[in-house]
Amino acid sequence: MAMEKTFSPKPVEDRQVEKDVLVQEPSKVILFNDEVHTFEEVIDQLIKAIRCDTAKAEALTWEVHSAGKAAVFEGTMDECVLVSGVLEEIALHTQIEV
Repeated sequence: MAMEKTFSPKPVEDRQVEKDVLVQEPSKVILFNDEVHTFEEVIDQLIKAIRCDTAKAEALTWEVHSAGKAAVFEGTMDECVLVSGVLEEIALHTQIEV
């Protein structure tokens, strides 16, 4: 009777592996009131920028008008840059906050 050899790998040493993890804080797009754009222009641009319904865009526009500014979008920095860019297509004044 032949003896079978079994393969037994040597245990691998435990290693600490450090990973750099980029944690992004949520960013916000702030839209400021101005005396140049009509409500309709702002509503239309908000719908285009954040892909919301008319009721949401109207509520945000009213908040901007009443308070002077409002956070109209929250997301990653990349998303906020895109949203801000769409709003600024018609020269709306925005700011991104982290």
